[in-house]
Amino acid sequence: MAAHFPINHHLRPLYRLLCVVAGLYMLVFGVVGFVQTSGNQFTGMDGAEWVLGLRTNPAFSLLSLAAGVVVLGANLVGRNLAHYVNQLAGIVLTVVGMASLALMQTEANIFAFSMVNVIVTFILGGITGTASLYDRVGSASAADAEEHLRHSPRTA
Repeated sequence: MAAHFPINHHLRPLYRLLCVVAGLYMLVFGVVGFVQTSGNQFTGMDGAEWVLGLRTNPAFSLLSLAAGVVVLGANLVGRNLAHYVNQLAGIVLTVVGMASLALMQTEANIFAFSMVNVIVTFILGGITGTASLYDRVGSASAADAEEHLRHSPRTA
């Protein structure tokens, strides 16, 4: 059975604003990180530097820049595009955080993640994932039908 997300939730603008801020942070971090680490080794710990409180190398900076553009762009466009992108971003950021946590002390830490990076990744994943629960858009009749379905008694 498909999940029943509220349609036209009254706090949708707040959640979109939080995702815009999250996307803007990823974008700014990616740009500043790439500028500061350009010329360093592309992956691995040798080319890593601390930027805006996070450890980064050129590869992670470019990845953050791309993620920031996607999240920021989708939330500026809005509609259900933001819902699907935020849902995907929440899942991807959570998985990346868990994978980075598992690989942090190994040679496979190609993005130079530290524990701070993992925590910030989980926070950004939580923000975008939570926003995806409340930012679905639809017509007034679709919102009424969804509200009726969510509050109707269950039958076995």
